[in-house]
Amino acid sequence: MTDTESTSSSSGTPLLELTNIGKFYGNIIALNGVTTHVEAGKVTCVLGDNGAGKSTFIKILAGVHQHDEGEFKLEGEAVRFNSPREALDRGIAAVYQDLAMVPLMSVWRNFFLGSEPTKGVWPLQWIDKATAKATAKEEMAKMGIDIRDTEQPVGTLSGGERQSVAIARAVYFGAKVLILDEPTSALGVKQSGVVLRYIVEAAKRGLGVIFITHNPAHAYPVGDRFLILNRGQSMGNFGKDEISQQELTKLMAGGAELEQLQGELAAAISGVD
Repeated sequence: MTDTESTSSSSGTPLLELTNIGKFYGNIIALNGVTTHVEAGKVTCVLGDNGAGKSTFIKILAGVHQHDEGEFKLEGEAVRFNSPREALDRGIAAVYQDLAMVPLMSVWRNFFLGSEPTKGVWPLQWIDKATAKATAKEEMAKMGIDIRDTEQPVGTLSGGERQSVAIARAVYFGAKVLILDEPTSALGVKQSGVVLRYIVEAAKRGLGVIFITHNPAHAYPVGDRFLILNRGQSMGNFGKDEISQQELTKLMAGGAELEQLQGELAAAISGVD
């Protein structure tokens, strides 16, 4: 059991608690009345179509924006971050769709990216390449990631493998909460499956994982809790035992709208026949 797991289980306090969170830009409601929580060793999925408020939700958690209403607690303490650095220093790491990687740099360079281990004493210091390479390979292996050569450019990796490097990096540098922004959106079926496995591995290592996605079929197999957003409003906050995948899909799409669309599709198909 990791320190994160033992702390969470002994205190009974979630890593993150969000209660009635609201964010407004003038008359525009970006988020309103959003409530959920994130536990160590669990995956909280945040679902919604484009414009649902997922990006604003991420930015509040990661310190890019501050909430205007509600309460945001980290390990029981009310917080309001002024910058992404503050959030990161408190253990909240966000992995965005663009991954913030340099394609022509090696895997181990991207793993550390400015925080490489060094030898010597300032001003005579240099990067300890052997330690950096070994550490990157070892830490990714702990996540079930087999990188043959950490010298290879990260741009030669598949989309799923690049996601895995970003996830392993966040875990190594002490993240307690890992936010993944649509990590499977640009991937095929096989690579999506690889990333979903890494999400499960991160949770097993004691992190509280927040999986942002618009795909219920990806969210439901790995998720423990589901927050559904629609135009900035919460459509529900459910544990896995409270909702089925079919119900999740229907609620996310809007029940009446989905039924209407299914009827229109059936009519169109029968018309073609």
